Amino acid sequence: MAAEKIRDIIGPELVTLHNLKDDAVALMEQYDVLILGIPTWDFGEIQEDWEAIWDRLDSVNFDGKIIAMYGMGDQLGYGEWFLDALGMLHDKLAPKGATFIGYWPTEGYEFTSKKPIIADGQLFVGLALDETNQYDLSDERLQAWCEQILGEMAEQFS
Repeated sequence: MAAEKIRDIIGPELVTLHNLKDDAVALMEQYDVLILGIPTWDFGEIQEDWEAIWDRLDSVNFDGKIIAMYGMGDQLGYGEWFLDALGMLHDKLAPKGATFIGYWPTEGYEFTSKKPIIADGQLFVGLALDETNQYDLSDERLQAWCEQILGEMAEQFS
Protein backbone atom coordinates (compact mmCIF):
# COMPACT_ATOMS: atom_id res chain seq x y z
CA MET A 1 0.00 0.00 0.00
CA ALA A 2 1.29 3.46 -0.91
CA ALA A 3 0.97 4.96 2.59
CA GLU A 4 3.12 2.25 4.14
CA LYS A 5 5.71 2.60 1.39
CA ILE A 6 5.86 6.36 1.94
CA ARG A 7 6.35 5.78 5.67
CA ASP A 8 9.12 3.28 4.98
CA ILE A 9 10.91 5.62 2.57
CA ILE A 10 10.66 8.79 4.68
CA GLY A 11 11.05 6.94 7.97
CA PRO A 12 8.68 5.81 10.72
CA GLU A 13 10.13 8.41 13.07
CA LEU A 14 8.76 11.15 10.79
CA VAL A 15 5.54 9.57 9.50
CA THR A 16 2.50 8.59 11.54
CA LEU A 17 -0.14 6.75 9.54
CA HIS A 18 -3.80 7.56 10.06
CA ASN A 19 -6.82 6.06 8.33
CA LEU A 20 -9.60 8.61 8.01
CA LYS A 21 -12.08 5.77 8.28
CA ASP A 22 -10.90 5.20 11.86
CA ASP A 23 -9.48 8.55 13.01
CA ALA A 24 -11.07 11.95 13.58
CA VAL A 25 -10.56 14.51 10.83
CA ALA A 26 -9.58 17.05 13.51
CA LEU A 27 -6.32 15.10 14.02
CA MET A 28 -5.05 16.85 10.89
CA GLU A 29 -4.73 20.04 12.92
CA GLN A 30 -2.04 18.45 15.12
CA TYR A 31 0.47 18.22 12.28
CA ASP A 32 2.49 20.86 10.45
CA VAL A 33 2.86 18.62 7.39
CA LEU A 34 0.20 16.35 5.93
CA ILE A 35 0.61 13.69 3.26
CA LEU A 36 -2.85 12.82 2.00
CA GLY A 37 -3.70 9.93 -0.30
CA ILE A 38 -6.98 9.66 -2.19
CA PRO A 39 -8.16 7.20 -4.85
CA THR A 40 -10.58 8.06 -7.62
CA TRP A 41 -13.39 5.54 -7.90
CA ASP A 42 -15.48 4.66 -10.92
CA PHE A 43 -16.33 7.67 -13.04
CA GLY A 44 -14.46 10.41 -11.17
CA GLU A 45 -15.99 9.76 -7.78
CA ILE A 46 -14.56 10.26 -4.31
CA GLN A 47 -13.91 7.04 -2.41
CA GLU A 48 -16.52 6.38 0.30
CA ASP A 49 -14.23 6.97 3.31
CA TRP A 50 -13.30 10.39 1.94
CA GLU A 51 -16.89 11.10 1.00
CA ALA A 52 -17.99 10.38 4.58
CA ILE A 53 -15.72 13.13 5.96
CA TRP A 54 -15.73 15.52 2.99
CA ASP A 55 -17.93 18.20 4.57
CA ARG A 56 -16.01 17.99 7.87
CA LEU A 57 -12.87 19.14 6.07
CA ASP A 58 -14.45 22.61 6.01
CA SER A 59 -14.09 22.87 9.78
CA VAL A 60 -10.38 21.92 9.86
CA ASN A 61 -7.85 24.75 10.13
CA PHE A 62 -5.32 24.15 7.34
CA ASP A 63 -3.82 27.63 7.60
CA GLY A 64 -0.02 27.41 7.46
CA LYS A 65 0.04 23.66 6.91
CA ILE A 66 2.22 22.05 4.27
CA ILE A 67 0.30 19.46 2.26
CA ALA A 68 1.59 16.84 -0.16
CA MET A 69 -0.95 14.62 -1.88
CA TYR A 70 -0.97 11.48 -3.93
CA GLY A 71 -3.76 9.90 -5.90
CA MET A 72 -4.52 6.49 -7.30
CA GLY A 73 -6.48 5.73 -10.43
CA ASP A 74 -6.72 3.80 -13.69
CA GLN A 75 -5.55 6.03 -16.53
CA LEU A 76 -6.41 3.65 -19.36
CA GLY A 77 -9.78 2.33 -18.20
CA TYR A 78 -10.92 5.67 -16.76
CA GLY A 79 -8.64 8.24 -18.43
CA GLU A 80 -11.45 10.78 -18.64
CA TRP A 81 -11.65 10.74 -14.83
CA PHE A 82 -8.05 9.80 -13.93
CA LEU A 83 -7.24 11.27 -10.50
CA ASP A 84 -10.33 13.49 -10.43
CA ALA A 85 -10.63 12.96 -6.67
CA LEU A 86 -7.06 14.24 -6.22
CA GLY A 87 -7.99 17.40 -8.10
CA MET A 88 -11.18 17.81 -6.10
CA LEU A 89 -9.29 17.48 -2.82
CA HIS A 90 -6.75 20.06 -3.97
CA ASP A 91 -9.55 22.43 -4.97
CA LYS A 92 -11.26 21.95 -1.61
CA LEU A 93 -8.13 22.61 0.47
CA ALA A 94 -6.39 25.27 -1.65
CA PRO A 95 -8.49 28.20 -0.37
CA LYS A 96 -7.87 27.18 3.25
CA GLY A 97 -4.37 28.66 3.60
CA ALA A 98 -2.19 25.59 3.09
CA THR A 99 1.01 25.43 1.07
CA PHE A 100 1.11 22.56 -1.40
CA ILE A 101 4.22 20.62 -2.28
CA GLY A 102 4.82 17.48 -4.30
CA TYR A 103 3.40 18.46 -7.66
CA TRP A 104 4.27 15.73 -10.15
CA PRO A 105 4.93 15.79 -13.94
CA THR A 106 2.18 14.49 -16.23
CA GLU A 107 4.72 13.11 -18.68
CA GLY A 108 4.48 9.33 -19.04
CA TYR A 109 0.74 9.14 -18.37
CA GLU A 110 -2.16 8.76 -20.82
CA PHE A 111 -5.36 10.48 -19.67
CA THR A 112 -7.75 13.28 -20.60
CA SER A 113 -9.01 14.46 -17.20
CA LYS A 114 -8.41 18.13 -16.42
CA LYS A 115 -9.23 18.13 -12.68
CA PRO A 116 -5.89 16.92 -11.27
CA ILE A 117 -3.60 19.14 -13.34
CA ILE A 118 -2.07 22.62 -13.19
CA ALA A 119 0.64 24.53 -15.04
CA ASP A 120 -1.02 24.20 -18.44
CA GLY A 121 -1.31 20.45 -18.02
CA GLN A 122 2.34 19.91 -17.17
CA LEU A 123 1.87 18.93 -13.51
CA PHE A 124 -0.47 16.85 -11.41
CA VAL A 125 -1.42 18.43 -8.07
CA GLY A 126 0.26 15.44 -6.41
CA LEU A 127 1.91 12.12 -7.14
CA ALA A 128 -0.02 10.06 -9.70
CA LEU A 129 -0.11 6.31 -9.13
CA ASP A 130 -1.71 3.78 -11.46
CA GLU A 131 -1.48 0.34 -9.89
CA THR A 132 -3.58 -1.14 -12.70
CA ASN A 133 -1.51 -0.16 -15.73
CA GLN A 134 1.83 1.10 -14.41
CA TYR A 135 2.32 -0.88 -11.19
CA ASP A 136 5.91 -1.54 -12.27
CA LEU A 137 6.66 2.19 -12.00
CA SER A 138 5.03 2.82 -8.61
CA ASP A 139 8.00 2.03 -6.36
CA GLU A 140 10.34 4.21 -8.42
CA ARG A 141 7.80 7.03 -8.49
CA LEU A 142 7.19 6.79 -4.74
CA GLN A 143 10.92 6.93 -4.03
CA ALA A 144 11.47 9.94 -6.29
CA TRP A 145 8.40 11.75 -4.95
CA CYS A 146 9.39 11.21 -1.32
CA GLU A 147 12.83 12.63 -2.05
CA GLN A 148 11.17 15.55 -3.82
CA ILE A 149 8.80 16.38 -0.96
CA LEU A 150 11.56 16.03 1.64
CA GLY A 151 13.55 18.63 -0.28
CA GLU A 152 10.52 20.89 -0.62
CA MET A 153 9.78 20.55 3.10
CA ALA A 154 13.36 21.50 3.93
CA GLU A 155 12.94 24.65 1.82
CA GLN A 156 9.69 25.52 3.60
CA PHE A 157 11.24 25.15 7.05
CA SER A 158 14.53 26.93 6.29
